[in-house]
Amino acid sequence: MSRLVYVLNGPNLNLLGRRQPHIYGHETLADIERECRALAAELKLELRFHQSNREYEIIDWIHQARDAAGAIVINPAAFTHTSVAILDALNTFDPPVIEVHISNVHKREAFRHHSFVSTRADGVIAGFGTQGYLLALRRVATLIEDKAG
Repeated sequence: MSRLVYVLNGPNLNLLGRRQPHIYGHETLADIERECRALAAELKLELRFHQSNREYEIIDWIHQARDAAGAIVINPAAFTHTSVAILDALNTFDPPVIEVHISNVHKREAFRHHSFVSTRADGVIAGFGTQGYLLALRRVATLIEDKAG
């Protein structure tokens, strides 16, 4: 199984560190990517790290991952609650999918409690801040190794 992992980030995550730091913290998306790349190297994973405010780009990356990746880690951000199209794309991807949210969405507004992506995800990590990405990478590394071994 491929050790390539797509880490996909949805709308407004490009503003991390400046947008609502009382909810999302002070780390930027570049900080998260650096931490993910360092851990991926330790875990012998290859990363494709992307962010978009455009739903169709996220769908295109999921389609690319179908032929190449061993897992997807996705923080769909606001698309979590609205995008059947992202769910449909993820349903075409057989390897593991881990959904990540920086905040605990269940302590927030009621509309954030529903996730279309969760119906496909093999695991959901929420409320651990940006460490959720690292937890997700550790989990997919284990899943990839279990599948290979």
